[in-house]
Amino acid sequence: MTEQARSRAPEDARPVYSISVAAELAELAVPTLRLYEEHGLVTPARTDGGTRRYSADDVERIRRVSGLVEDGVTLAAVQMVLDLQDRNRSLTDANRALRDRNAALRKDNACLRADD
Repeated sequence: MTEQARSRAPEDARPVYSISVAAELAELAVPTLRLYEEHGLVTPARTDGGTRRYSADDVERIRRVSGLVEDGVTLAAVQMVLDLQDRNRSLTDANRALRDRNAALRKDNACLRADD
């Protein structure tokens, strides 16, 4: 996980923003958010009445989508890019955890050898 993602609080997943507020936070037009939703790139929560509610995590994802689109990536390809980025982040985190665990085991092993 990136430092930014690691520092995100659980409340960042809480859906609190209306579509107009989410659009403003992401610096996009409301129809653009609807288009992203139609393409399955963002899935806001819904109230019992069906009103969209976006979380801070959703807004961050919207910014990622927007950045890719600005870089010339088609909407059809954005999902693949996001999936690859997320998978890479997950693998990087797992690798880091394994390296940390390996280092701890090596340290424990060295201590055990020193005690012999």
